[in-house]
Amino acid sequence: MDPTQPQPTSLPPPPPFAPPPAPAKDTTAKIIYVLYLLSFFAGVTSLVGVVMAYVYRGDAPAPLQTHYRFQIRTFWIGALYALLSSLLLMLFGVGVLGFAFLAVWIIVRCVKGLRFLDRREVVPDPATWLW
Repeated sequence: MDPTQPQPTSLPPPPPFAPPPAPAKDTTAKIIYVLYLLSFFAGVTSLVGVVMAYVYRGDAPAPLQTHYRFQIRTFWIGALYALLSSLLLMLFGVGVLGFAFLAVWIIVRCVKGLRFLDRREVVPDPATWLW
């Protein structure tokens, strides 16, 4: 080989396999809010969301713990409102109003939670029963 000629270079070795990075904690909270909203189309997504909230709340920083608590309470209070609406529907036929209230209630809570999350703020009162 002639030292004045450029030498062929070999390709670098492929990078070692690395698992994808774990989602950021605030991304996980955002996913849970979206799962709750998607539950209007596929109800099982709310179950996935509440399980995720229970799993991630332990290691979360304090500001995000308010979001996870808010999300967990949204699920359980929503389940209670759905049960009460079902009973009212069966007994008196007015449960449809309860389900309409429940839909608005879930949407408002998720939108408020997403707004607080986007502004990187805590949920001011995660233990509230209403909004």
